Amino acid sequence: MRILLVEDEAELAAWLARALKQSGFVPDHAPDAATADALLAANEYDAILLDLRLPDRHGLTVLSRMRDGGDRTPVLVLTAEGALQDRVRGLNLGADDFLTKPFAIEEVEARLTALVRRSRGVATPRVQLGSLSYDSASRAFMLADQLLALTPREHAALTALLMGSGMPVGKQRLAGKVFPHDRDVGPAAIELVLHRLRRKLAGSDVRITTVRGLGYMLELGAAPDADATAGEAPTDSPASDTDHA
Repeated sequence: MRILLVEDEAELAAWLARALKQSGFVPDHAPDAATADALLAANEYDAILLDLRLPDRHGLTVLSRMRDGGDRTPVLVLTAEGALQDRVRGLNLGADDFLTKPFAIEEVEARLTALVRRSRGVATPRVQLGSLSYDSASRAFMLADQLLALTPREHAALTALLMGSGMPVGKQRLAGKVFPHDRDVGPAAIELVLHRLRRKLAGSDVRITTVRGLGYMLELGAAPDADATAGEAPTDSPASDTDHA
């Protein structure tokens, strides 16, 4: 699997290239946007690992030029902690996934592999984010190697968020997955399902965050304590804790 690594930090780039090679990837390194443009013009890649803070041009400009030129190669964007604006712009410009620094090499490899599989139309039997994993064959979620007990609606919501691969899932789309037979469900119903999911994920390395104006996203990071958010759940919703639908 040939990867273009666009990263100007020499030490980080060397570490990434070495680790990717050890895992069977074939990485080419571009320390700046100009080198990335030249390599993209001369070669075909299975995926691109793109840093945004390049010395000669912003990484999103590289991404924009790629997409404007018809290049649909999957792009995994590296962002700084809390760089929400970069994520929103990246989504609008055609980014396929995001990874926040600092990161583990295992997650880089897993996300790159998932992007390539999706681009080739190959189903991924097992999807993982941190300690959370989903087996599509058994339809079971595991959290820290323990089976995660979910209601059908919680299962539908968590599946939609995990398959979003680090991108926000709109509230309307999420409602369609969770309540497929009820078009009159209000926003409080989705919020309650997500509230229950947050409680079940509390204490793990996976959290559900709200991306203002775009929806909800599953990502790595410390989640708020379950007791601290216990009072946030709506009470006027058709989706109750005893829901089995």
